[in-house]
Amino acid sequence: MIDKPKAVVLISGGLDSATTLAIARERGYDCHALSLDYGQRHRVELKAAHWVAESFGVREHKVIGIDLGGIGGSALTDRAIAVPEQPEEGIPATYVPARNMVFLSLALGWAEVIGARDIFIGVTAVDYSGYPDCRGEFIRAFEAAANLGTRAGVEGRRFRIQTPLIDLSKAEIIREGARLGVDYGLTVSCYQADSEGRACGACDSCRYRIQGFEQAGLPDPTRYKT
Repeated sequence: MIDKPKAVVLISGGLDSATTLAIARERGYDCHALSLDYGQRHRVELKAAHWVAESFGVREHKVIGIDLGGIGGSALTDRAIAVPEQPEEGIPATYVPARNMVFLSLALGWAEVIGARDIFIGVTAVDYSGYPDCRGEFIRAFEAAANLGTRAGVEGRRFRIQTPLIDLSKAEIIREGARLGVDYGLTVSCYQADSEGRACGACDSCRYRIQGFEQAGLPDPTRYKT
């Protein structure tokens, strides 16, 4: 019996990361899921991450706490900053400073400990809301740093940061997830979801999700507040 290669998959509980986990599993990886409790106002997404991880039978689901609210600067971690409900110019208020840098660093550390060479993250550059840490340029730069700054990297056991959604639209992501059996009813994407996971239907993330299901021609299983 051939052992499957290990991978660390970052899962938030949202639509994109659930699809990414499904892709990693289809590609034959033994998936170790990582979620971050970083002080996000939509903390209910961690429950969704648990449901998604459980539905795909991951090897392990680790949740690490880190207080990005301590530095603030984002509508997702500072309740004094309102979550915008209209499209914004430039980088939106929901950008969390250095979030993906921190997330990938923690995933990298865990990958090195368990002997995984691959890290999956569900960033997409097509409709990524203007976040600079969702671009291919950033991912390539982080991968280079990972292989320069780790024992595994300098010993020749190189890491790969896999971004299977990077060039897909939201509709394409949803179709791919549907093909792979993702239950999107388990996921929570809303930036201001209530404690039961019901979405606002107005924030950036909700708008992209609603539009994605419409363009994919598939029913939207999202539960909304109204």
